[in-house]
Amino acid sequence: MVAPTIRVQREDFDGAAESALITSGRKDIGALTSFIGLCRDEQGRLDALELEHYPGMAETELMRIGTMAIERFNLLALTVIHRFGKIAAGEQIVLVIAASSHRQAAFDGANFVMDFLKTAAPFWKKEHGLDGTKGQWVAARDADDAARTRWIKE
Repeated sequence: MVAPTIRVQREDFDGAAESALITSGRKDIGALTSFIGLCRDEQGRLDALELEHYPGMAETELMRIGTMAIERFNLLALTVIHRFGKIAAGEQIVLVIAASSHRQAAFDGANFVMDFLKTAAPFWKKEHGLDGTKGQWVAARDADDAARTRWIKE
């Protein structure tokens, strides 16, 4: 079994370069699905999100989630990169790339990772408004829990 590539970092990432790393020299990959999550401006009121994580624990949890995805969907490769620090509206926050022999496994693997990442990985978000105000820490959403639950029922 292949191990997922997991990184938690302050700096931005290059999705195309990460995809090229996965596929370079490989002929067994038939599908590559990537997801990039961006910081929204929340209809013009948000300047940035401040993302904090629990170092060591965040990487361990992402590794656990990634390993589950690889085993469940028979992925040939998986990369998960999650940023922390102050991230401006429009900037990239998270990258998930899932590679498999067939497209459905790649789509499902990437969805699975994101659904578990949103609910299980120790990351916290605080809003920074365009008017200079610092908002509260962003609460977990019921919709994220519901999305994760669909994988548990299967």
